Amino acid sequence: MFKNILPIAASTLLSLFATTGLAGAGESNMTNLGPVGPYEPILAMVGKSRLVAYFEPDNGNCSVSMVMSAASGDSGVKATRVRVALHPGELFHLDGVENERIVITCAPNAKGMAVLNKGEILTRSASNVLY
Repeated sequence: MFKNILPIAASTLLSLFATTGLAGAGESNMTNLGPVGPYEPILAMVGKSRLVAYFEPDNGNCSVSMVMSAASGDSGVKATRVRVALHPGELFHLDGVENERIVITCAPNAKGMAVLNKGEILTRSASNVLY
């Protein structure tokens, strides 16, 4: 029973965070590019959108859920959820409109998930900081 509750709770939390806190999270520059374990969030910016992603192990694979939402406070913009199943070592590329991207991979035996292009994302984030 507990095994079934974790995915439901994680999905609910991800949806709640996306609809209430994701837009405001853009101003706080919260970033976690991993590696992360099951149900732990990856937090990043892809272009002008905020990304929250987590995975749950599924027979040695990573069942990944991602939610993207505008980083601005525009309440009229809906969040978008993407789900993908990754075998260990497979890559998932999520591309933004203006040549921004995030590349996520699944670790062996679904022990973790990480962003592979961390330097690119961190450099882009640093260049957007206003002094």
